Amino acid sequence: MEKKTNYSILGCLYSNPFYFFVCVGSLVIWCCSYEINADPLDSFTISSFTYGRTVLRPYDWRYIKVDLPTWFSSMTISLESDVDFDRNSIMMADKSNLPIICAREGSPPLPDTYNTSLIGLVLDPILNGSLAIEGLQFAEKCYPMQKKLLIRLTNEQISPGVWYFGLFNGIGSARTQSKMINRGSGYSFTGNVSVEGCLSPSISGQFCNQTVDHLSCVDQNSTQGIITSCKNDFERSCIQLNESKLYYLDLLGVSEEIIISLTNDASNNSSNITLMCYARHGAIPSSSTHDYSGNVNNAPLVIRSPKIGRWYITILPLNLSNEAMGSTNFCYSLEWKLLQCPINKAGLNCTWERYMLQTILRKNPSTPFESYYLPVSDKISSNSPNFVLEPLLSNSSQGQSQHLAWTYFLVDIPSGAAGGSIHIQLNSDTKINHEIYASYGGLPFEGQWDYFYANSTSNSNGSMFFKLYDSGEKSISFYIIYVRGGTWSFGIKHLTSSSKSQSQSQTTMAISIERCPRRCSSHGTCHDGVEMSGLSLFSYCSCDRNHGGFDCSIEIVSHRGHIWQSVSLIASNAAFVFPAYWALRQRAFAEWVLYTSSGISSGLYHACDVGTWCALSFHVLQFMDFWLSFMAVVSTFVYLADIDEGSKRTIHTIVAILTALMAENGATRSSNIILVIAIGTTGLLVGFLIEFFTHNRRFPISIELFLNMLHRWQTIKEWCRNLIKTILKRFRWFFVVAGFAALAMAAISWNLESTNSYWFWHSMWHVSIYTSSFLFLCSKVKAMNCANGEPENRDYELTRQDSLSRSQDQRENGLVR
Repeated sequence: MEKKTNYSILGCLYSNPFYFFVCVGSLVIWCCSYEINADPLDSFTISSFTYGRTVLRPYDWRYIKVDLPTWFSSMTISLESDVDFDRNSIMMADKSNLPIICAREGSPPLPDTYNTSLIGLVLDPILNGSLAIEGLQFAEKCYPMQKKLLIRLTNEQISPGVWYFGLFNGIGSARTQSKMINRGSGYSFTGNVSVEGCLSPSISGQFCNQTVDHLSCVDQNSTQGIITSCKNDFERSCIQLNESKLYYLDLLGVSEEIIISLTNDASNNSSNITLMCYARHGAIPSSSTHDYSGNVNNAPLVIRSPKIGRWYITILPLNLSNEAMGSTNFCYSLEWKLLQCPINKAGLNCTWERYMLQTILRKNPSTPFESYYLPVSDKISSNSPNFVLEPLLSNSSQGQSQHLAWTYFLVDIPSGAAGGSIHIQLNSDTKINHEIYASYGGLPFEGQWDYFYANSTSNSNGSMFFKLYDSGEKSISFYIIYVRGGTWSFGIKHLTSSSKSQSQSQTTMAISIERCPRRCSSHGTCHDGVEMSGLSLFSYCSCDRNHGGFDCSIEIVSHRGHIWQSVSLIASNAAFVFPAYWALRQRAFAEWVLYTSSGISSGLYHACDVGTWCALSFHVLQFMDFWLSFMAVVSTFVYLADIDEGSKRTIHTIVAILTALMAENGATRSSNIILVIAIGTTGLLVGFLIEFFTHNRRFPISIELFLNMLHRWQTIKEWCRNLIKTILKRFRWFFVVAGFAALAMAAISWNLESTNSYWFWHSMWHVSIYTSSFLFLCSKVKAMNCANGEPENRDYELTRQDSLSRSQDQRENGLVR
């Protein structure tokens, strides 16, 4: 009977006592180790997205959106592409054509705004085919795209929220320009994005191994507003030397300041110990990376106008003396104080005015989200997007500025509007003396703001996402491009009402969300796109042929240059007259129709492309132009073979199907010119074969005779000599060489086409390709003499045997002359 082994815990209990103690001891050790090691490393995958193969053509781009919750620990982006650049090629490449990847927090990156197209482009050396980004320098920066790209960011490096990664295949003003053909190399990529997070809010860090203490808060009313006092859950916290303690606090509303203070335990030897406090918004601070820091032994750490969101502080005791302190514990009590003014008030003394703006949607079904904002106040009543500013301004000043005050306007931007832009306008009947400051997440003040406008020479116009359009004495207009979703504060720094000049002026202000700045400057149309997950919209301008830039405000082609380009592209198609004329004179009606239709359709297509007149839709005109051009080239080769109309129609039908597929799928590819020539050459060879077998059907060639010829070297040489003579007599070789030279010029022109020189080289393509067809028509001996217009009257035969057989037939019929 087989012995059964019991592997259960009960089996361990009822077995030998030695094994009992071993099992119990192992179980206790395993449980203790789980309690110690498992909990701090308790992380999980929040989200994971895989992006399939995506192709970026020249001047194309894609956005990848990543949502990072407050409990995330790390984010990893892995991209693989067919781009292969080393450091030398990156440094030598044209930066406007370089494939790059950009990152931005809160809204899509836009590396080619205005005249700052190369701001933020970092050409770092790439090691081992991957790129590891460290530190905060990654935000609003661009890096060269690599074959293998690995980006790993932790909550110690970046803050939670929405991050956008943009992949661009070339940047600059020509990126949004309307182009008929994009010349250049494209690339494809695949990617994966994963986000890891910590299971418990009491742990954090990139490995979820740092304990975070929450602060408990109590609100207290005072004459200055609401003072919120926050303390750690325990009255005292104790840590050892060079060990840190981490705390966090969620700030939900706009506050004036935060005061962080520590009280040392009386038992601590504070003369040799410095308690450093590091504060940071959204991410874990350290001694090397933080927003604010201070020695809280001497004075509290004050944070003016803190941003809304989660704040982290790290307490770190440091020994500034050389004395050995051992493993002494240092105890302290931590306290935060938040000053929040009453509703509609702001400033340290809560004497300045603050207004929350209400959102009024524009009823425009063609745009996903556009709105304007008006103050919620009984001081004004306005049904228009503009409101009068003077009744809303603060009257009191603070500090040393006796005649200056601030007035704040708060705007809540929904996350769905991140692909739009904030438009700020000020108009006055007198000179504007106001200064405008904008800040995300908190109130702006002197020394702390994101964007500002003081005058025409002092503003944020050099910033990547600030665009100033009007800076006159009586009007101001600027945009914040691709604004982040959340709370935005706009501070107006102005003179108080004691100023006589202000009391006599009237200023109107307008704050609105627009999808495309200035409606693409009336030189393009506003389009909406989605990032790769399909969850968020963004807007962009598609400019006309003469303009470019993110707002179509940059003139790429002047009016005079536009006229020259239009005339060149349209008039150069008149070269179709030469091959069409000779085809008509030789009664080659199929070729005449092809040449005529090709020239007319190409002229109509380019007239539509340059904005003159569109007879049909752009896609239809483009298809007709390329298809008929391909057909004209191939039919020229087929014409050189002397075959009957039935065989010619068969070849034309097959060629029409092939060239139609080419014109519909990637008509503008440079490889098409090689394919067209290959198809034409194949058609010519097929025509020669049809002609050869047609002419030799009357001459019976037996197998014995054929085998006899193969064994007679002299006969073979004579047969080859006659074949060469026939080929030499078939063509006028001067025109053949000239035709191939013109065809080579057409291929060179096609290859040299670029965004800037397209109009010239494509015009040369028109002239070269029609000239080559004309020369090939003239090269055929049976065609009309191109010198005097008279037909050639020379008979020629493919083989000597064929001529002998025909002579013999003529004698038998009595037709010998």
